[in-house]
Amino acid sequence: MMMDNPYSSMPSRAFWRSAVADVSPLEFSGLYEPRFAITRNMPIAAAGSCFAQHIARNFKSRGYRFVQLEPSPPNLSAEQLEQFNCEVYSARYGNIYSIRQLVQLFQRASGDFESCEDIWENDGRYYDPFRPSIEPNGFASPDELRRDRRYHLGRVKRLLHRTGLFVFTFGLTEAWVCREDGTVLPTCPGTIAGSFDPTRYEFHNFDYNEVLADAESFIALALDSNPGMRFLFTVSPVPLTATATQSHVLQATVYSKSVLRAVCGALYQRYGQVDYFPSYELVASHPMRAMFFQPNLRSVSPVGVEHVMKVFFAAHSSDSDTEEVRERGRRRRRQSKSDPLSHPDDVICDEEVLESAAP
Repeated sequence: MMMDNPYSSMPSRAFWRSAVADVSPLEFSGLYEPRFAITRNMPIAAAGSCFAQHIARNFKSRGYRFVQLEPSPPNLSAEQLEQFNCEVYSARYGNIYSIRQLVQLFQRASGDFESCEDIWENDGRYYDPFRPSIEPNGFASPDELRRDRRYHLGRVKRLLHRTGLFVFTFGLTEAWVCREDGTVLPTCPGTIAGSFDPTRYEFHNFDYNEVLADAESFIALALDSNPGMRFLFTVSPVPLTATATQSHVLQATVYSKSVLRAVCGALYQRYGQVDYFPSYELVASHPMRAMFFQPNLRSVSPVGVEHVMKVFFAAHSSDSDTEEVRERGRRRRRQSKSDPLSHPDDVICDEEVLESAAP
């Protein structure tokens, strides 16, 4: 006979058999219980790795107030919108894989950090090292690039002031850094654009303490701009395409995701303004049996994306939502079905270019 102990009063979700082993992975309950409500009139901004595009897209299609400070030029087709990275995130900054890259983005926008890196040139076309894929054929001149960058950073500078909820998907711990001043780049020079110079660039794999310190720096920076801001953090379930460590890519992936998940756990415990959504657990944990991945075991399938979004928005649904708001969301989803940008397979992932280096 078991005596009373701290486990006696725990709910069924605390026990592996009742919460996982005896339940279909499609029917897990209590895996995500929001710390705070996310309402449709809350201004929401998003950034992060390529998986963050699914989250941003769903907020928009479901009628939430998504912050879009760098709108696309008029009369672009859906294919052109995708090609030029327009309206993918809250500004045209492309994928942001590390939290230090995010911190440096806002520091550059506010004038607190001036990077030694300026322009990459390839075959007479010019590329922004911080957004190498936003213009797939590059800019026509350095002046055109700098004008676009000034406009972009001006929009980014306003972002935190206009945001009530900042959503960030942690993607990688691996990064390429400028030796001179520590500038973090979104891609390795010489992959999408630029050229690799080992005397100028070095590989860095961020550890737990570094990622945590950077995340806390971002929170402090954001709260200084907007004391009422809240944060939703998640970890991308997408594995590394390639690793620059000497480890097997599977080991490198587990290290990276473990560090990022541990940091999110620490942030949740330390800050009441931080919530964590388990997109990683919903896709990549072993009870899911890899059923939400494509055959390459890297890309998340449309069914997987739909499942993750269903869990998230079901937790934030409210009986107070009016039928008008619901119908508006349904109309947007119907309209988005014909938009290539809205398809769950169509995310812009800079890291995939590394596939071409495989033997």
